[in-house]
Amino acid sequence: MTTLPLFPLNTVLFPGMPLKLHIFEERYKLMINECIDQQKPFGVVLIETGDEALGALAHPHIIGTTAHITQVQRLPFGRMNILAVGKDRFRINSLSDERSFLTGEVDFIPLIMDDVATLKRNERMLRPLFNRYLAALSEAGLQLQESDLPEDTLALAYLAAVVLQTDNASKQQMLEAVNTTQFLQRLLTEYRREVAMLDVLLTSSAETNEQQGPFSFN
Repeated sequence: MTTLPLFPLNTVLFPGMPLKLHIFEERYKLMINECIDQQKPFGVVLIETGDEALGALAHPHIIGTTAHITQVQRLPFGRMNILAVGKDRFRINSLSDERSFLTGEVDFIPLIMDDVATLKRNERMLRPLFNRYLAALSEAGLQLQESDLPEDTLALAYLAAVVLQTDNASKQQMLEAVNTTQFLQRLLTEYRREVAMLDVLLTSSAETNEQQGPFSFN
């Protein structure tokens, strides 16, 4: 087991994905400075109960992802902006609030890799749904093109999970998957539902525009 400083947040961090944080609370200034000085990661965990900032320490879900600090921007009064990258999934076995921030005794839980054929079959189903979703989001200003997507199946899946506009509870279920098939199936279920909703909305919008003609009275 490993002792890991924990940062409960209202977000789910996936392996390989970036995380930007503004550090302003004294307890997290201390925690992040220790991580920088000792060149060690901290753990990002989704809040189960409690608040992200100030007040009592929030209680987290038991599965999270380590965050490795890659960039630090020092600001006045000890504040800082940091960029971290998710790496390893872990499960919390016990929590301690003896310090001003939470720490946990954790075990690392690598995602169990299924056979390549199953992995690629799920990728072939995910990629067109992801592209369709990105096309719709691009109209809202998201600048991510098909050519920017990773070739690696898991990297693609983690990016798709981050981009997906769904609730954190659904993303936490994905993070807690025990193997790649379970993770990808949960992701595919969400994407099929979201893309179906987008298609309905776009169809309704197109029909409304046709009925209104070239001019609107609004």
